[in-house]
Amino acid sequence: MPMSASMPDPIKWDDGFLYLLDQRKIPFEITYVKCANCTDVAKAIEKMIVRGAPAIGIAAAYGVVLASEGGPQEIQRGIERLSRTRPTAVNLFWALKKMENAVSSFLDETTEDDWDAHVPKKLLKDKLLITAQGIHEEERQIEKLIAFYGQSILPQKCRVLTHCNAGGLATGGIGTALGILKIAQKMGKEIQVYCDETRPLLQGARLSSWELWIEGLEVIVICDDMAAFLMKKGAVDLVIVGADRIALNGDTANKIGTYNLAVLCKYHDIPLYVAAPRSTIDIDLTDGEAIPIEERNPDEVRTFGGIKIFPDDISVWNPAFDVTPNGLISGIITEVGILKKPYEESIAKAMVASVNFKDIQRAGFE
Repeated sequence: MPMSASMPDPIKWDDGFLYLLDQRKIPFEITYVKCANCTDVAKAIEKMIVRGAPAIGIAAAYGVVLASEGGPQEIQRGIERLSRTRPTAVNLFWALKKMENAVSSFLDETTEDDWDAHVPKKLLKDKLLITAQGIHEEERQIEKLIAFYGQSILPQKCRVLTHCNAGGLATGGIGTALGILKIAQKMGKEIQVYCDETRPLLQGARLSSWELWIEGLEVIVICDDMAAFLMKKGAVDLVIVGADRIALNGDTANKIGTYNLAVLCKYHDIPLYVAAPRSTIDIDLTDGEAIPIEERNPDEVRTFGGIKIFPDDISVWNPAFDVTPNGLISGIITEVGILKKPYEESIAKAMVASVNFKDIQRAGFE
């Protein structure tokens, strides 16, 4: 695909169906998976057809819309099914709660008799679709603010290392960590990006490098175990990553390998920033010790490119995420600004702060 091509939309609602870009096949094949019901969406999340904390939340919201074809009881079953798909990304549960609240609001305005006799399911589905589309559009706007605030930390000429994929493919907009880099370049800054390959599913090599290449950024892929030597050579000015769940004290769960980078950054005196919307902050967790860490199929590690690389008799440990302690994080870039230590205080203020969408126009976004 030439660099003049545009990024495909990872999540599309069309004529009553949800279409999800199959991210397992990127960058060499652009195909969509059609989801006709809530179970299809749940399976797509589990199989990593759609991935990335914000994108999972958006897809789940549309999954609830599809479940509404069966009425309120089917919606509840759908929400329960979706909630079991991936445990770490809190955006999933945030989006499902918003959809559940929309259902409750609708039902509070009707009686059971009204439902049976007068209220077609279409009215509820329409309300839920508006809610899901609102979540989707709000995420797009929020990412523009994250990019606007985040680009301010980048000098005019900057070498950045990123891990996994926190771009538009993972969020439904321009991305969080990668959105910052895209906007910084459009604002005239010279950005060189190193992408960790991110084993075992290679989201950095397959997805992030492709996104950045399409945008015309200078991008270099490295193996995960090359980051330390790259830093020692003085080739990295800062690290920016996304997040799947942030505790109230700033402890952050992100793709496995992020903690490695944070420790390396501490040793080499390199700042590490996390970019994420406030929906990634779990207000029910005081610290990262309680963040549930998903463990995935051992075959993801046991194979490479579809080829088995060691025997089945050898055990595998395959956590999808790790938790970086707040002391190793230089700042958390959100839609209400860059949060600094002590995170207990800055996060508490951020959670009640108003979003200034005028900054989007001020930054020159369309």
